[in-house]
Amino acid sequence: MSSMWLKFQRFLELIRFSHTLFALPFALLASFWAWILPSPVPGIEVRFQWSDGLGILCCMVFARSFAMAVNRLLDRKWDGQNPRTSNRHLPAKLLEVGEVGWFALFCGVLFIASTLLFLPNRLPWMLSVPVLLFLGGYSLGKRFTWWVHLWLGAALMLAPICAWIALRGEILEKAPEDLLPAIWLGMVVLLWVSGFDILYACQDAEFDRRSGLRSIPARFGIRGALNIAKVLHFSMWFMAMGMTYWAPQLSLGILFRLVMVGVGGLLVYEHSVVSERSLDRMQLAFFQLNSIISVVILAAGALDAWLK
Repeated sequence: MSSMWLKFQRFLELIRFSHTLFALPFALLASFWAWILPSPVPGIEVRFQWSDGLGILCCMVFARSFAMAVNRLLDRKWDGQNPRTSNRHLPAKLLEVGEVGWFALFCGVLFIASTLLFLPNRLPWMLSVPVLLFLGGYSLGKRFTWWVHLWLGAALMLAPICAWIALRGEILEKAPEDLLPAIWLGMVVLLWVSGFDILYACQDAEFDRRSGLRSIPARFGIRGALNIAKVLHFSMWFMAMGMTYWAPQLSLGILFRLVMVGVGGLLVYEHSVVSERSLDRMQLAFFQLNSIISVVILAAGALDAWLK
């Protein structure tokens, strides 16, 4: 029993399960908006159902677990050569390649099965395989594009958009413009994730350059990468503030704006603790601050819309 528990713990560590906090709040926020916002199509309303909530949660967990397992499989050669990542589970032989492969397959199948919880809405099931291919394909990005960070951002951008499609698919078939609020939120996620992934990749800039792997820090240097991350995070903040003016169906107002002022302060602090000469506080900038940002946006976005 203890060996099974140890194996389970290692799989949770492999997929960095705690990092689910980055995307899950945005999927939950999109779900909340999808439930409470009025339908633009007469005769079609969205009502809360426990099966839908369970489906959102399962799809998020299994999709992310699949993507992380595939990433560890495809990157195991470089993980073993990089001193920073050589202690990861596959290079360190804590898990076998076959075990992780079966785990990835298992999570992929469970993700597809979870989309059936949204029936009679068939869109999630129809889109499940393309979504998995896009998520898994991210791990190949560093082989051929410097802009792999935007691929990761787009992968997490799918969280709110797919949640919206799962809950309002019948409406979207008659009014495709109903997807716009989810696209707004998805763009916030895209810019935010891309920015902090560039920050995180600064730790491996020299290794990526020597190994022929492509990344923003390897291409533009750490100083250039930090500046690009700042531009992306400012754009994310501007996009989030813009939702309160240009997405009137969300009814976001003063509460959300005030919270976004605080989020802007957190982003400024995040960039202040990471510099070209000092990357040793990356864990603070990467995990703790970004986890706070995602949860704060969830709380403010949900409460502000609900009060209206």
